[in-house]
Amino acid sequence: MAIQNKPFQYPRRRVIRWLLRAGITFAFWVLMDLKIEGKENLPQKGPYIAIGNHFHFLDPLALILAIPEPMEFVGGYTTPNAPAWTEFFRKAWGVLMIRRGASSRDGLNAAQSTLEQKGILAIFPEGGSWATVLRPPRQGTALLAMRTTAPILPVGIHGLTEVFPTLAKGHHAKVVIRIGKPFQLSLDPALSMRDQMESAGHQMMRKVQELIPPDHHGYYSADPAVRAAAKGTEIYPWENSSEV
Repeated sequence: MAIQNKPFQYPRRRVIRWLLRAGITFAFWVLMDLKIEGKENLPQKGPYIAIGNHFHFLDPLALILAIPEPMEFVGGYTTPNAPAWTEFFRKAWGVLMIRRGASSRDGLNAAQSTLEQKGILAIFPEGGSWATVLRPPRQGTALLAMRTTAPILPVGIHGLTEVFPTLAKGHHAKVVIRIGKPFQLSLDPALSMRDQMESAGHQMMRKVQELIPPDHHGYYSADPAVRAAAKGTEIYPWENSSEV
């Protein structure tokens, strides 16, 4: 007899996630000069997709701290720019893993199911933390938003890259988590699906851009000097490789 896969159920892992959230809250307030802005913009309930800039391996923890409701994360199978200890957290939380450069049907289906169950999904559209300026997004976030018509909650995260260097000097880094207003994508049905996803991705990143300092706008900066300094960061490091 064939074994039937158990449907994805949201929310999950309530106890372990409560413990992880408590530890994150303690660590952030003790180790940083932390400020959270825009809490009034948090929707009272899902579904919605929380997105943010991805400059540091601590960024997911910032989203967990900023958004108190149950949340599912989408992430890569590997985290090449993060220390090995973060793998414990990823497994304990239960990240919905997506293979870069390969088929990831299970992860995408679970992500879509989260939104269909009026849940909260967290994604970093850039697909990695290889730079500290904004870069163009991968298309997965836009695809999920278009499939589900879920609202999008932009979050800007600034200062996490300075936490450990500043602690080494005996000081606390100033960290700001800024929550923007939820929005819906504006799409032109006359465009091809590919062009609609590209447009959707840029809309999302520009909303995040509004929430971080101008010198980190990178690819999306209106300043030619900032764009020039960020040249090359827009190249996706795993474009010609896959996690299989």
